[in-house]
Amino acid sequence: MTRPRISARISAISESATLAVDAKAKAMKAAGRPVIGFGAGEPDFPTPDYIVEAAVEACRNPRFHKYTPAGGLPELKQAIADKTLRDSGYQVDAAQVLVTNGGKQAVYEAFATLLDPGDEVLVVAPYWTTYPEAIKLAGGVQVDVVTDETTGYLASVEQLEAARTERTKALLFVSPSNPTGAVYSPEQVEAIGRWAAEHELWVVTDEIYEHLTYGGATFASIATVVPELGDRVVVLNGVAKTYAMTGWRVGWLIGPKDVVKAATNLQSHATSNVSNVAQAAALAAVSGDLSAVEKMREAFDRRRQTMVRMLNEIPGVLCPEPKGAFYAYPSVKELLGRDFGGRRPETSAQLAELILEEAEVALVPGEAFGTPGYFRLSYALGDEDLVEGVSRVAKFLGQVG
Repeated sequence: MTRPRISARISAISESATLAVDAKAKAMKAAGRPVIGFGAGEPDFPTPDYIVEAAVEACRNPRFHKYTPAGGLPELKQAIADKTLRDSGYQVDAAQVLVTNGGKQAVYEAFATLLDPGDEVLVVAPYWTTYPEAIKLAGGVQVDVVTDETTGYLASVEQLEAARTERTKALLFVSPSNPTGAVYSPEQVEAIGRWAAEHELWVVTDEIYEHLTYGGATFASIATVVPELGDRVVVLNGVAKTYAMTGWRVGWLIGPKDVVKAATNLQSHATSNVSNVAQAAALAAVSGDLSAVEKMREAFDRRRQTMVRMLNEIPGVLCPEPKGAFYAYPSVKELLGRDFGGRRPETSAQLAELILEEAEVALVPGEAFGTPGYFRLSYALGDEDLVEGVSRVAKFLGQVG
């Protein structure tokens, strides 16, 4: 009998679609093609100087040349607890914090800690590409609650209740959302939180984009708005988006002490501590003020308005106004099956591939986020590239037959 070389569990994992698109765009650029990439969710700003300097100093400190506690530097865990109270009004102590290797490890460890095989997780679609793989690896079953542009990609309590079964253990709640930019109002957050509390569900809430809201929208943490959720909330966050630190790989998980202890045990065998230099940089970031992110937010807001206006001027494209994060999520369903110079893409994935080949613009198709017929475009890139890139897309799509 020939045994498979790769385990079924790992064979079932898909490559990150957003990183794959970004890698292909960079490879084409390296080959001399003037590709503009809207794929990766990465601020185009450098990490603020004071954060970089903290890392430089940490490199010189012999303390950071050795192993440190697997769950994070004690001073960073306390600073994260303080920052959480400051920014979202949620009071926790340092023992409820686990510092992880980026937000993705926090996502993985949260579901690995909470789920047993067969446990169901309600996931609002469109969703970020990593969530399904983390749930799957934990043996969980993802149950999609599909939204669309008619509701601004917001799920209702009625939709969530219709998807709930006796096997439902958790709700994944994300606001502001990647990939849609949707932001739930405090009233909507409260209604969903009270529903989850009523049915004794866990809520895993990803708050990585908490400081990036626009046009009067406000971030509200479900843990704060609905205190009756009690010790059934796990908060995921990190420094990547707020402080332009995607490459530093520092995230965190906040939850009940038993969950955090169990997740820390897992991390102690998986990776041990996060890089001490990166943790020192994160300490400077979360302990400082929010002036750096405010400057970035102003730029993102300007780009957001430009992108949405330009996309909605393209016949066959419909783009709701995103209220948070730095993504637009337009529908291109009306363009599918039409003739583009002799080629008729039937899916948004095929159309995205055609746009990359012909217009030299990289964007991520909706298939990656659980809802075919859409594109995700990041507006976390320079103004000139943004206008040029969307103009190329508009020109190409204008050839529709």
